[in-house]
Amino acid sequence: MTAPHRHALYTVAQVRALDRRAIGELGIPGHELMRRAAAAAFASLRRHWPQARRIAVYCGPGNNGGDGYLLALLAHEAGLVADVHALEESPGEGDAASARTACEQAGVPVHRWQGTSSLPDADVHVDALYGTGLNRPPQPAAAELIERLNASGKPVLALDVPSGLNADTGHCPGAAIRASFTVSFIAAKRGLHTGQASAHTGRVELATLGLPDSLWQEAPDAYLLEAGALGPRRRDDHKGRNGHVLAVGGDHGTAGAIRLCGEAALRGGAGLVSVATRTEHLVALNAARPELMAHAVNGPQALEPLLERATVLAVGPGLGQGAWGHALWLTALDSPLPLVLDADGLNLLVAEPRRFDQSRPVVLTPHPGEAARLLGCSVGEVEDDRFAAARALALRFGAVAVLKGAGSLIADPDGRLDVCPWGNPGMASGGMGDLLTGLVAALLAQGCTASAAARLGVGLHARAGDHAARGGERGLVASDLLFPLRRLLNGLDG
Repeated sequence: MTAPHRHALYTVAQVRALDRRAIGELGIPGHELMRRAAAAAFASLRRHWPQARRIAVYCGPGNNGGDGYLLALLAHEAGLVADVHALEESPGEGDAASARTACEQAGVPVHRWQGTSSLPDADVHVDALYGTGLNRPPQPAAAELIERLNASGKPVLALDVPSGLNADTGHCPGAAIRASFTVSFIAAKRGLHTGQASAHTGRVELATLGLPDSLWQEAPDAYLLEAGALGPRRRDDHKGRNGHVLAVGGDHGTAGAIRLCGEAALRGGAGLVSVATRTEHLVALNAARPELMAHAVNGPQALEPLLERATVLAVGPGLGQGAWGHALWLTALDSPLPLVLDADGLNLLVAEPRRFDQSRPVVLTPHPGEAARLLGCSVGEVEDDRFAAARALALRFGAVAVLKGAGSLIADPDGRLDVCPWGNPGMASGGMGDLLTGLVAALLAQGCTASAAARLGVGLHARAGDHAARGGERGLVASDLLFPLRRLLNGLDG
């Protein structure tokens, strides 16, 4: 992918417009684009599976199927054994039909897929069933084929989009291919990078098909995050220049949540970190992490003097929704200080919603369940279109919204949206969100805007998780991220 576009994500409608512009304005015929797509996909197949001698290609009736026919033709010409299995007798007219004809005339066998058919013996299966146009469950015959391919134990190369995956949203309404690799054409589709997509795309590669940069006239819908760090500190720096985070939470039995939040703020570079919590937690916090300034707070009056010394608030980890947590929450929200709100801080916002003033930097960090409560909808509706949900949260509350999960999204109230390409399933464990809250608060304390703090914080958090997961995903715990987080923040690891 050329440098100007490597982090740009587009909607399906935008990609179709690019395709039309290439044909109409640049004069590149549709069959030539199909030939280029097939060549790029075949090159990827040879690169990833150089020992493959038998391939099976599964073609649907549209242009995605046309890409598959031409890939099979290229494989045949290169001396590989290629079998094609078509969902329908004929793709009708147009470029896909011409591709099938060329394939058959070259002697490549094309079989009609029957539900009773057995999968052929192949080193690699190629998915060319459905492209970007599918936004419903696959037809029964295709769904049966998809399930068989998923159960085959053989690698699968998906062309443009794994069949069954919505390329706009990352949602799978029915059966969907679980690919080893996906070669996406012309421009990166946003839905391949969030939600259920991570379980279906495998590694995603982009082939821009040799199209010129002049084709990209429209701003992308979203962006993939780039790896970032904070620059070196001034040699005469002191703690007062790096902010004072006040972490508020830790009701009875939840000292761990507020400790993780506070420790992440320390490791995130905040000059000072105070913790407002229950009296019963002070001994444990002081013993485990003496750098945290832990304070017993029994109500709003005890919180007020801590607010006067703080520069940023992190509210919610272990806060609870009882009288104690609610009173502290109200006091913190009435403060003008920059704010990161998570966990029960968000659940309390459901009961008493407010839109934050744009002059106050605020970051909300809900998981899909919290997002559903905040938006008054179901978790399924959030996951059906994570992009729309993230943007709705940012607009409704006048804050930067981080919708957590596979491919976390960061949405600004002005509509900008970024997608995190890092992270792993090992991070699906308790305490990870508490770390993110403290980290984002620390970045705010050091002068980042709310948007920049959220983007950098989400990226660092996910990358630290990937570093920690080198020892295995199962058994990964939140505190495992703290050491790699510090190194990544300082630009010491890639």
